[in-house]
Amino acid sequence: KVNMTYKVLFNDAVAMTGGQRHDGPLDPAIISRQLAAEGVKPIIVVTDEPEKYPHGTAWAGGVTVRHRDELDAVQRELRELQGVSAIIYDQTCASEKRRRRKRNEFPDPAKRVVINEMVCEGCGDCSVKSNCLSVEPLETEFGRKRTINQSSCNKDYSCLRGFCPSFVTVEGGRLRKGRSASKPLDDEFAPLPEPALPGLSASYGILVTGIGGTGVITIGQIVGVAAHLEGRGVTVLDMSGLAQKYGAVMSHVQVAAGPEQMHATRIPTGGADLLLGCDLVVSASTEALEKAAPARTRALVNASVTPTAEFVRNPNWQLPGSDLQKDIADSSSQAEFVPAAEIATGLMGDAIATNMFMLGYAYQKGWIPISAASLERAIELNGVAVDFNRKSFVWGRRAAVDLEKVRRIAIPAEVIPIDEHFSRNLEELVERRTKFLSEYQNAAYAARYQALVQKTAKAEKDRANSTKLTEAVARYYAKLLAYKDEYEVARLHAEAGFRAKIEGMFEGGYRVVYHLAPPLLARKDPTSGEPRKMRFGSWVYPLFKILAGMRRLRGTPFDIFGYTEERRTERALIREYEETVERLLARLNPQNHALAVQIASIPEEIRGFGYIKARSIAPARKKRDELLARFESGRGAERAAA
Repeated sequence: KVNMTYKVLFNDAVAMTGGQRHDGPLDPAIISRQLAAEGVKPIIVVTDEPEKYPHGTAWAGGVTVRHRDELDAVQRELRELQGVSAIIYDQTCASEKRRRRKRNEFPDPAKRVVINEMVCEGCGDCSVKSNCLSVEPLETEFGRKRTINQSSCNKDYSCLRGFCPSFVTVEGGRLRKGRSASKPLDDEFAPLPEPALPGLSASYGILVTGIGGTGVITIGQIVGVAAHLEGRGVTVLDMSGLAQKYGAVMSHVQVAAGPEQMHATRIPTGGADLLLGCDLVVSASTEALEKAAPARTRALVNASVTPTAEFVRNPNWQLPGSDLQKDIADSSSQAEFVPAAEIATGLMGDAIATNMFMLGYAYQKGWIPISAASLERAIELNGVAVDFNRKSFVWGRRAAVDLEKVRRIAIPAEVIPIDEHFSRNLEELVERRTKFLSEYQNAAYAARYQALVQKTAKAEKDRANSTKLTEAVARYYAKLLAYKDEYEVARLHAEAGFRAKIEGMFEGGYRVVYHLAPPLLARKDPTSGEPRKMRFGSWVYPLFKILAGMRRLRGTPFDIFGYTEERRTERALIREYEETVERLLARLNPQNHALAVQIASIPEEIRGFGYIKARSIAPARKKRDELLARFESGRGAERAAA
């Protein structure tokens, strides 16, 4: 009779050991009957597929089935009841869905989520709603945004619940194949020379590091089988811990001329001859680097950064403070860092090719003591995506011979915008934002921006001989001026650049669906009170063009959207920022300069749309007022810089 609600997860797999099916007859109906026999009630089944349970399913008496979208409401209902209750949450493990889809063992919906990064505000609400690591950070000229990693996406679609109009779904069609698959490229390369392989006078230790679920353990298995085919002594020890998906994984592989040279399965401290780092963060961990020795270890590391689980909780997540590449280089006799994920994805159309690409690169460098023929035979014996993995291995070998040529094939210059690089100096930063604000509104609006930036630049040069305050004002004044109202969201969705992005990612007969919550149309969720997003098909595109053309009405009496509280607040923030900068310039000196930069950068903390943005405004205003008071009193400037 304790007041408690149990949540029983039925995810179709024994997840901690890599997705094996559970033993014996077991399904949610059996679980419900067992719970009921033990006196638990009520029992509610929550599932993403309520329709899969027909009338007559042998549930325990009183069991109800609800959609997973109602989970929060179900939990709130049960917490008010006396006694022991239970939720049976029935949903196939998302990682298992992805794995089975690759094997054609599970339905694969022709629907993918794409984020328009120009609309995205980087607030992180999509990560909060989905708790998904496939929603990754994307650094852009206009700050940190979000992007969907299409290779690791489990097609759960819960990120769509994030309150943000930047999400679209591409339905029908398919992802474009990688450059390697789209046309034969073998004739562009000379036959690969065979490298000089390491000798095996003693056991040769290879530490493979990476992230669970990306094929790290497969690399160890391939090397192990290849060594066995050559009659070598070999041991493979996989250290995957409890986190099979997205956790740190290490594979200790040791190869020797014969079994008599093998003395332990784990590579000892300083005993690695090769650190094959498929993930930068894991490769720079203490556990990995203690296996390296500066006089012995070579390191080949994927320089592409995969965000950790901390990014889901913290939208401002950054890599650990130390220089990870330097840590690895200092622990190695020779270290190479290759943007393997970008190149392998561009070539093969899937980031899962990265690790096999890394193996091929290491082999061609002469850092793997096994022949290419044996490695390719091991890939064949593995029996999974044989052609895909063999090609990935060969592309890695080619990259080791001519990295720039392979990079150009993977990411051709024509698909990279000329201005993709970030602003290289203050002048370029201001010029880009001036152009953007002219397109956002008009030339007069951009001139308003320039006037404050130029005034700041003159005062800062005269009083502090720096440009940091001007850079902060140039970034964050533009951010506040370009608030994303209905006109701007429509303009950014209608831009040719976003349509070109979609066309570059997908092929076949697809359609684009926009997920929006128009203030005059969206209904509120009865439980959370939050506006519900609605689906709008491609028919809305001409309306975007019309609405974008009406942006000249912004701020005039004819601006129907401008009367809402949200828009009035956004305009007030602009005026407040202008006043704040004037106050900073009036008292600016070398001693309070760092504090002035911090105050001018506060708009970075104002993100999102609707109620998400509203939540961030009050703390930002409070912080501004506190720091301004300290600035104008002349106290604590040295502390504020920290």
